[in-house]
Amino acid sequence: MIDYATARLTMVESQLRTNKVTDEGVLDAFLAVPRERFVPPSLSGTAYVDDDLPLGHGRYLMEPMVLARLLQIAEIGREDRVLEIGCASGYGTALLARLARSVVAIETDVELLRQAMTRLRELGIGNAAVLEAPLTGGYPGRAPYDVILFEGAVAGIPTAIAHQLADRGRLVAVVQEEGAMGRAVLMTSAGGTLSRRAAFDATVPLLPGFQPEPSFVF
Repeated sequence: MIDYATARLTMVESQLRTNKVTDEGVLDAFLAVPRERFVPPSLSGTAYVDDDLPLGHGRYLMEPMVLARLLQIAEIGREDRVLEIGCASGYGTALLARLARSVVAIETDVELLRQAMTRLRELGIGNAAVLEAPLTGGYPGRAPYDVILFEGAVAGIPTAIAHQLADRGRLVAVVQEEGAMGRAVLMTSAGGTLSRRAAFDATVPLLPGFQPEPSFVF
């Protein structure tokens, strides 16, 4: 029988700490959230491998190292309100809920949405709302957000989503333009102006609906 607690510790020590993840709050979140609960039963034995895991319907659980580094550069505080785009089965949602004041997680796949709601309820997480909504529009009804996280790669950041950031807000995503290497980026909002910097190279599966379009901001 697999000792999942040991597997989580090994993931943190060998995958995260060794790859520039030093934020103790982020590391503690990864130690606390049972990743095996958010994958299909057939994959529970490989829940802690350093890879993206397929959830079905063309969706994936993001590689732990990439997700951890995105959370780290977002610098999430205990009073922050977070928007998560494409929560899938809810693993990232559970991590965010341990770091932030509240989380709004949106998803279009009804089956994954139900899985996320079930897992969060089972784990007693009460500060996250999982909502069905188109991923490409964000969720303006509860904006502005202190942090916005994309749970998958995008070809660019839609202007409508970037403008849902609060002043001094941070947006993190893996941007993967056609034919180019994916890069994790951090966008910040200050006085109505958005700035962007590349943080590290990364390759993760694209979120549905985020292929290149002329309306995207690059």
